[in-house]
Amino acid sequence: MARTIGSYGPKTLEAIRKAGLRLIFEHGYGAMSLRHLAAEVGIQVGSLYNHISTKQELLFGLVQDHINELLRQLDLALEGKQGPVEKLRAFVAFHVTYHMSRKREVFIANSELRCLEPKNYDAIVALRTAYEQRLAGILAEGVSEGVFEVVDVQVATFAILALLTGLCAWYRPGGRLTKEAIVAAHEKLVLSGVSPQAAISSRSARKHPRRIASV
Repeated sequence: MARTIGSYGPKTLEAIRKAGLRLIFEHGYGAMSLRHLAAEVGIQVGSLYNHISTKQELLFGLVQDHINELLRQLDLALEGKQGPVEKLRAFVAFHVTYHMSRKREVFIANSELRCLEPKNYDAIVALRTAYEQRLAGILAEGVSEGVFEVVDVQVATFAILALLTGLCAWYRPGGRLTKEAIVAAHEKLVLSGVSPQAAISSRSARKHPRRIASV
C-alpha cells in the first residue's frame, strides 16, 4: 500500500482506526500486530506511535467510541417520544437499524471485550450498562403504567437486546426483506412479548396444555 500522506495528521489517525477495525474484525485482536497495521496503512511502525501508544489503546478507543456513539444516537432517537410503547418502538427501530450498518463495530465490542485490560474493561462495561438501563427504564415505565407485563425487567432487558443484536449474525444487505420489514418484524416480536395479553396467553397455555393425539 502507498504511504499515507501526512503521518502526523488526523487523516492518518482515521486511516489507522479504519484499518484497525477491519483487521481486528477479520483476524482477531490477538492476531493483529502493529507491524501488520502499519503496513496496511502504508506508514512505518514508528509512525503509529504519533497516534496510538499501544494496540490496547486502539482497541479501547474503537469500542469506547462505538458505544458512546450508540448512546448518543439512541438519545436522539428517543427524544420527544411519549409513553413507554412509543419509546420501546423507537428503541427497537434504532437498535436494529444501527446494528444493520455497524456489524464490525458490534462484533468487536462483543467478542474482543475479554481482551481489554481491567481498567478499560470496567469503563466499557459501565457504558454498556448505561445503554442497557435506557431499555430497562422504558420497560419499568411500561410495567408501572400497566401497559407491559414482564417477569423481571433485567431479564427482559437482556433477552430483548440479545434478540435485536442477533441480526448481526444473519443480516445481509440486499436480502429477501427490506430494512423496514426487518425493523417491523422485530418491533412486533418485542412488543408482543411484553404485552399483558402475551402474559395471559402464556399462563393459560400452562394451565390448559394442548392435548396431542396418540398415533
